[in-house]
Amino acid sequence: MTIVVIGPLAQDQIITPNSKTYAAGGASYFQSFVFEEFNIDYVAVANFNNLDLIRDFPNLGNLIPIVGDDTHYFINEYPENDNLDIRKQYSNFANIPILKDQLEFVFDDILEIDAFVLNPLNRNDFPVETIDYLKTFNVPIYLSMQGFLRIPDEKIDDKNYSIKLEKPDNLDDILNGITAIFLDESESKLVFDDDNYSRYGIDEIVITNASEGSRIICGNEIKIEAFEVEDIADSTGCGDTYMAAYIIKRLLLDSPEEAGEFASLIASEKLMSFGPYKSLI
Repeated sequence: MTIVVIGPLAQDQIITPNSKTYAAGGASYFQSFVFEEFNIDYVAVANFNNLDLIRDFPNLGNLIPIVGDDTHYFINEYPENDNLDIRKQYSNFANIPILKDQLEFVFDDILEIDAFVLNPLNRNDFPVETIDYLKTFNVPIYLSMQGFLRIPDEKIDDKNYSIKLEKPDNLDDILNGITAIFLDESESKLVFDDDNYSRYGIDEIVITNASEGSRIICGNEIKIEAFEVEDIADSTGCGDTYMAAYIIKRLLLDSPEEAGEFASLIASEKLMSFGPYKSLI
């Protein structure tokens, strides 16, 4: 089983009332640690410019870099130490799309592909032409929805903007033929403003809600309880960790409910340590 994870590596700045730290980030980065931990055969195709970021990647043998003209930069500010569900986020909105021609060149070296995981950090990352090309492989496509909803709001310094969410006009073109999407409750209200979860023909819709758990729409609705965590260390990348764990179980043919329960457990373990997922066993 070979999973191809596609999306940018990012430079994250994490700010709490007591600290300010810098680290590699991006959904593909956090997910790669989960796939690595569970010995999943994966390849991460990542676009970025800051080559220092690859030092933190879990396995350079599984990374195919697309070196572009810029790197995604994110500021993640947590104003309350005791409530990491609250986050203010800012970004430079790098314009470094992953193009069909670039992927055609990359895929010459990958003999078998069983699934794609798409992780846009903003709506520039995956042009519709690129997504349409990936659909021609006729394998499951799992999509993190958040990036397609992000647009710049107010400029906060010489390069960064606050972030607001807006539904793109071409959402039907993006989601047609996608196997499953992952988004949080606020994003779900934007994408499915009429609560019509069948409108895009998606097999599975996974909606996370931090400490309130998650729910999975797959014909019916399945509620997944969050695991209680007493000492929360770092919530950055928790949703990405959940997504990777869920995908592992679904590709192993576990049910959506089993996949959701496993993903909730792994996400709770990630919460208890700084940085990407590390097994507590």
